[in-house]
Amino acid sequence: MNLAPVLRAEALKVLTLRSLCGTLLALFAFTTAFSALAGVSDTSDPDFDPLFTALSGVMPGQIAAVAFGAVVVSSEYQGNGIRLTLAAVPQRGRWFAAKLVVVAVPVLAVGLVTALASLLAARAGLGAAASGLTAGEQVRGVLGCGVYLMLIALLAAGLTTLFRSGVATLSTLVPFIFVVSFVIGDTASGAADFLPDRAGQIALYQAHEGTLGPWTGLAVTALWAAAALLAGLWRLRRTDA
Repeated sequence: MNLAPVLRAEALKVLTLRSLCGTLLALFAFTTAFSALAGVSDTSDPDFDPLFTALSGVMPGQIAAVAFGAVVVSSEYQGNGIRLTLAAVPQRGRWFAAKLVVVAVPVLAVGLVTALASLLAARAGLGAAASGLTAGEQVRGVLGCGVYLMLIALLAAGLTTLFRSGVATLSTLVPFIFVVSFVIGDTASGAADFLPDRAGQIALYQAHEGTLGPWTGLAVTALWAAAALLAGLWRLRRTDA
């Protein structure tokens, strides 16, 4: 079977599951709302970074991206639906590629729109505090935010394929991002820059001191996502449906 019909089938699955459309809506709503709230926060902090403040809604919003990547894959394992899917598409690698496309494209598109809306909403509240941001920095922040959310969703998709469970993925990634990453960051700041969430979020800062830059940080997150996807593909090919 060619890739095109497999892509259409996988896209239909996403469009017909209300929970997935709702997750993308939550990604937009939560990220924009929290960024708008951050825009009216105190800017007297010496560590204040206007670009990160404007895009800080990505911190809670990324949970929706993780959930989207996990649910797109885990829905296949409910009721042994994966057996019907692989019976229709015996080429497991081709099916997996199509699945990743329907994870990456919607999250990237919604992520870019969300980042732009968040930036505009927060800038309205920040006022003169954000006047130092250049056009290039803002474009980089919006693009970096969209790419980061896409990579986090792909990381979740890879782990879900490996674990064969969306619950296991959420139970692993969410505590890691919100607890483990901060603990490591407080004890080993240099090493923490290479964690998937912290590395990718470097692109959201106007200025950052460390080994990685905005694009190299996203490259590190991409490597984490690639490792999870390769592990998931290995499990998919080695394990009976």
